[in-house]
Amino acid sequence: MTTGLHHVTAITRNVQANVDFWMGFLGLSLVKQTAGFEDAAQLHLFYGDAQGRPGTLVSFLVWQDGAAGRVGHGQVAEIALAVPRMRMGDWLTRALQHGIAVQGPLRHLGDTVLRLKDPDGIMVTLVGRDLPDAGWPAAPMRLAGVTLWSEDPAATAAFLGPFGYHRGMVAEGITRLVSDSDHLDIRDAGGFVPGIPGTGMIDHVALRMPDVDAIRAHQARLADTTLHDRRYFTSLYVREPAGTLIELATDGPGMTVDEDHPGSTLMVPPHFDDTIDLRLHLPQFARPGEERTPMRDLPFTHRLHQPEDPDGSAMILLHGTGGSETDLMPLAHRIAPRARLLGLRGRSTEEGVARFFRRLSMDRFDQDDIRAEAAAFAEFWTGAIASYGLDPARLTVLGYSNGANFAAAVMGLHPGLIRRAILLRPMLALQDPPLVDLTGVQVLGLQGARDPYGVHAPALQAWLERTGAEARMLRVDAGHELAAEDLRLASDWLASLPASDQAKAGAPGVGQDLSGAVGGGDDDLH
Repeated sequence: MTTGLHHVTAITRNVQANVDFWMGFLGLSLVKQTAGFEDAAQLHLFYGDAQGRPGTLVSFLVWQDGAAGRVGHGQVAEIALAVPRMRMGDWLTRALQHGIAVQGPLRHLGDTVLRLKDPDGIMVTLVGRDLPDAGWPAAPMRLAGVTLWSEDPAATAAFLGPFGYHRGMVAEGITRLVSDSDHLDIRDAGGFVPGIPGTGMIDHVALRMPDVDAIRAHQARLADTTLHDRRYFTSLYVREPAGTLIELATDGPGMTVDEDHPGSTLMVPPHFDDTIDLRLHLPQFARPGEERTPMRDLPFTHRLHQPEDPDGSAMILLHGTGGSETDLMPLAHRIAPRARLLGLRGRSTEEGVARFFRRLSMDRFDQDDIRAEAAAFAEFWTGAIASYGLDPARLTVLGYSNGANFAAAVMGLHPGLIRRAILLRPMLALQDPPLVDLTGVQVLGLQGARDPYGVHAPALQAWLERTGAEARMLRVDAGHELAAEDLRLASDWLASLPASDQAKAGAPGVGQDLSGAVGGGDDDLH
C-alpha cells in the first residue's frame, strides 16, 4: 500500500528569494511552475527530485509582497527533509557559507537534525538518515516528515492513523506517527494562539493515495469533501479535528505528464485561457545562475516586468483605488509592448483598500498625506532609476483615477521629476496648486464623457496650461471605467512623441477588448 507524504504546500511573499533558497541553497529541482488551479493569477511552484516524484515535493503558492501570517495551532509548522547522515557536517558548513542561521546539530526524538529557516521564516529541518550517499553537493533526497500544531493531539492522531500511519514514540510534547517512509509529529499546542493564514505559513500537507478509488473510499466516510482534478494528481481536501488542512493526493499521472523537461516553462491549467494578460500578473524570477535584475528595498512595494525584447523605454504604473501593482500591466503592455513595466502599490489605505493618498470626501483629499506620499514617491523615483537602470528621458507615468491624480500632484510638488504622463480619468487633487514651471512636460489626459468626476477635470487642464505643460486633454465615450478608445489614444499619443520609439504598427486599435486589462472595479474611484 502506498503511504506517506505526497507534498507540502506553503506560501511565499518573495518568489526570487524562494527560488534562491529551495533551488540554490538546498539544490532541489523546480519540477513544475503553474498558474493556480483556483486563481490563475497566482503562481504555484513545485520543488522536488528531478522526476518530481511524490514524497519529494515541496510547493509554494506565491503571494508576492503579501501579508505575513502567524504560526499557531491548526497548522503545519515545520518541514523536515531527509539527508544522508554522513553529510550533516557538509550541510552545516554550507549553511554558514551562505549566511543562513542554523541550529545544531541537535538530537530530536532520536534523530540528528539541523534547524534553519527559509527566507519567509518557515522552519526547515534537515534530518540525518541512513541513506545512500549521492556525493556532494546533493539535494535532500525526500521529505522526512512534518510537524503539526494541535489543540487536541489525541484527536489529530486518531484522524491521521487510517491514512497509513501508526503511533511511534511520544516525547518532548510530541506524538510521532510513522509510515513506511516518513513521520507526522503532532505537537501539543493547547492554550497557544491559533494560526493565521498568510505568507511564511504552510498551507497544508498532502498524503499519498495510490489511485482515485482509494481517495473515494476515504471520501465515503468523510463529510463535506469534493474531489479536485489537479492535472498532475487527483486530490481531496479535509480538515482534521483540530483544524489543520489535509490533502489526499494520488501518485499519478505525475509531474511529467505534460512536459519532457519538468518545470522548464509556465503551465496554465486547461480551464483558464493562456494569455499575455495572465502572464503579466504573475511575478517573474530567475533560476540560480541566470541573469537577473535584483529587486531593491524602495519606499513603495513594486513589481518589475521585463519584456522579452526591451527597447529601453519604461512605464511607471499607478493604480486606482483598490488596485494593486499589477493592475495596469496588461494595459501598459498593450500601449508599449517593449517597455519595461514598474508597477507601484499605494501606501495609504481606506477601508482596507490601497490608495496613493487619503480621501476626506468624494472630492476632497488629505493635503498633508498627498505631500508626504509625493515626497516618498520622489525618493522612490530616484532609487528606481539608479537601481533598475531606467532612462528618465524615456520614462512614462501611466496613472488611473487615484493614481492619475497622484501623478498630477507629484508634477506640482516635485516639478521636473515626471516629464511624460498618461492620466486616465484624472482630476486636480491639490488645493491651491503651486504655479510651477512645467515647460516641456508632456501630458495626455483622457476623461470619460459620462464620468461623474468629469466636472473636476477642467481645473486640472487649466492648471497644466498655466504651468506651461504640453497637455492634451481628450474625452472618450465612457464613464469612469476604461474603454478601448483609451488604449488607441494612449498608444497613438505615445508613439507620436519624439522621445518615444513605440511602434504604431504594434498598437491595438479601437476594437481591442479591454476586459480584464485593468482591475479595481466600481471601487476604483478618486
